[in-house]
Order: sequence, then C-alpha cells, then structure tokens
Amino acid sequence: MTSAELIALNDPSKLSPEAQTLWQIKNGDWDAAHNIAQDIPTKMGSWLHALLHVIEGDQWNADYWFSKASKPSHGPKDIDTLWDEIAAVVLKA
Repeated sequence: MTSAELIALNDPSKLSPEAQTLWQIKNGDWDAAHNIAQDIPTKMGSWLHALLHVIEGDQWNADYWFSKASKPSHGPKDIDTLWDEIAAVVLKA
C-alpha cells in the first residue's frame, strides 16, 4: 500500500494500529490518532506519539517521545516530511 492509497481509504479499521494512526492524522482526527498511538507499546508507537505532539505544538512532549523512539527531534515545519517518513516505514512492514 502507498501513502496515497492509505489516505484515500474510507475505512481504516482493518489496518494495523500504526497505519490507523497515520490515517487518523491525515483525516484530521488528532484525538483518535492519539488514542491509538498511546496504546502502541513500541518505538514506532513512540515515534507516532512524537509526531502527534509536534502537530499539537507541544515540542517538549514531542521531544520526550522522539527520545523514547530513538529518533531525532523534528520541529513543526517538518510535519508532512515526518508523516511521510513514518508512513514509508509503517507501510513497508
């Protein structure tokens, strides 16, 4: 699946939690994405959680989650780039 195909889906319920989180982000539901991401107990879940806090504008919290994911911090100007980077990994798995 490509990121464009992911975004175009009408029903993400059969996707992995990681892909569901990405779908919710692109569809503007931060709360749903956050609820899913906070229940993913992996470095990928932490990376997605970091992205959500970048989107929220809470850089301190985002940096905490980047650290837990062992990933470099990204600022708000990198949201789309970061989403694409995470999606490439999630959709490859």
